[in-house]
Amino acid sequence: MERMMERPLTDWLPLTKQEVEKRGWDEVDIVLVSGDAYVDHPAFGTAVIGRIMESEGFRVAIIAQPNWKDDLRDFKKFGKPKYFFGVTAGCMDSMVNHYTANKRLRSNDSYTPGGEAGFRPDYATIVYTKILKQLFPDVPVLLGGIEASLRRVTHYDYWQDKLMPSILVDAGADMLVYGMGEQPLREILKLVLKGVPFSSMRNINQVSFLHDGRTELRDYNNWNTVALASHEECLDDKIKYAANFKIVEVESNKWQANRITQNVGDQVLVINPPFKTMDEAEIDKSFDLPYTRLPHPKYKKRGPIPAYEMIKFSVNMHRGCFGGCSFCTISAHQGKFIASRSEKSVLKEVDEITKHPEFKGYISDLGGPSANMYQMKGKDESICARCQSPSCIHPVICSNLDTSHKPLTELYRKVDADPRIKKAFVGSGVRYDLLVDDFNKNNQDGNHDEYMEQLITRHVSGRLKVAPEHTSDDTLRIMRKPSFKYFKTFKKKYDEISEKHNLKQPLIPYFISSHPGCEEQDMANLAAETKDLGFQLEQVQDFTPTPMTVAEVIYYSGVHPYTLKPVKTAKTREEKKTQNNYFFWYKPEYKNWIRDRLTKLNRPDLLERLLGSQKQSNPGKPKFSRNFSGKKKR
Repeated sequence: MERMMERPLTDWLPLTKQEVEKRGWDEVDIVLVSGDAYVDHPAFGTAVIGRIMESEGFRVAIIAQPNWKDDLRDFKKFGKPKYFFGVTAGCMDSMVNHYTANKRLRSNDSYTPGGEAGFRPDYATIVYTKILKQLFPDVPVLLGGIEASLRRVTHYDYWQDKLMPSILVDAGADMLVYGMGEQPLREILKLVLKGVPFSSMRNINQVSFLHDGRTELRDYNNWNTVALASHEECLDDKIKYAANFKIVEVESNKWQANRITQNVGDQVLVINPPFKTMDEAEIDKSFDLPYTRLPHPKYKKRGPIPAYEMIKFSVNMHRGCFGGCSFCTISAHQGKFIASRSEKSVLKEVDEITKHPEFKGYISDLGGPSANMYQMKGKDESICARCQSPSCIHPVICSNLDTSHKPLTELYRKVDADPRIKKAFVGSGVRYDLLVDDFNKNNQDGNHDEYMEQLITRHVSGRLKVAPEHTSDDTLRIMRKPSFKYFKTFKKKYDEISEKHNLKQPLIPYFISSHPGCEEQDMANLAAETKDLGFQLEQVQDFTPTPMTVAEVIYYSGVHPYTLKPVKTAKTREEKKTQNNYFFWYKPEYKNWIRDRLTKLNRPDLLERLLGSQKQSNPGKPKFSRNFSGKKKR
């Protein structure tokens, strides 16, 4: 990393008082406090927000992973900012970052140098804000990031096993920006420069705040207002909490959404409607800021930052996901409509990557939340403007959705043509159902086949990740995922192309155990189905109920928020372990257990498929002996 140190320290936003003085500043306009180490790269939210503020003429400093246990010197080092503090827990919810699905404390943190754990508190957004309000009571605090975004309204907290109010209540912050924050942030910055106090910023899209319930709430921008059941009503009635979620999800994914209110104590939580999805020029503006694309030099002796190591040679080509999966937070935070960068912006970033001091010619990922949704949008946007569906592809693919893979295929080819690029891989998960003609009828021009040929022959790094998630149609419906039969169709096509080109690149399917709607027999059947297809699963994802997801609401309330009908869910540690055990049918230590369970369930058919006859002790070796199916945290 010697070339990294050739850059002047002022190329990064300042992390220390000395760096502020080096710039000749006598004060800082805005201080950002983050639970992550500072990596100056467009994949890290604090860097994006800081660079936007800098581009608008503000003097910005960052307090990264402050010590909250000592005399709080980290929080005091820049003194009182001229305008406000911005607080984020980081790129992950701090509780998801800290704990496994079994609520065990993780031993590492991917957003910390050396992968070391313990550099951020539980509920980091709340802890940081309370400290700032204690030290600087008259300075506004603006919340942002995924933790604040997904906890903006009454939500179930799995780790405390209770309902919590909007994070604004517990943190005591002045305002919250939800979702991808560039658009509301630019509006806030304009008003801040005019001297407008946070208490008067009530007509900005995509912000949330607490209003004194004893005074009238004014109307703005011709917004209609939808009232949720109060926080106190939700505490008393799980069904009201579930019904609230449907309203929040629908309004979060509309172009012309309503303002949402919720009473909490003697205050009113107000959530203003979101901005329309960023257009190409807007998203390019965020990615084209002058990032160093490197961690701050102060970390060089503490070891690499794992999250950065994973993405430093990758390109994020778009944001958002129209899948609407029940367990996933991507659409809740990034939106269901796709914001795609221009080809020019993507190729510019590829050029930047080739200049990285450690680049050896390999791009690790040309992708996004779902690798193959680039440039996909509604054919007639007036139909999208009226749409209230949380998913564009469940239960069927919307007839108005343009799912052509041609723009993506062409972009792959242009990156491939760069002589400095030896290989550009697709490391993000591919949404395989978009490539199955039986499910997605939009293949009159052969764009599916063309894309798959390009992908499989040029962009697979040893194996390709896809996410069928389950084999049970009942569970898949609750997940908002297509029938498993489409995965089989995709696998057949994938294998044919691989064989045609003499390629041995296994398909790696991801699965989830203990998801709402999944019963023990469903998991036994999943194990049998995947065995029949030649998979031997070694790592699996146990369902974690994260805030702002359909599955979390079902887990807590026991009902589906759209139908309010009961859905069975594995909740105890024993139930969850029982489901998980079926993945390991091939391990000797699980065979007697599986035999006993399936005998009690009176399922000799599944017993025969998994273990063979009673006398058979060594079932045949599957085609692929390694299959990692741990999902990204979402």
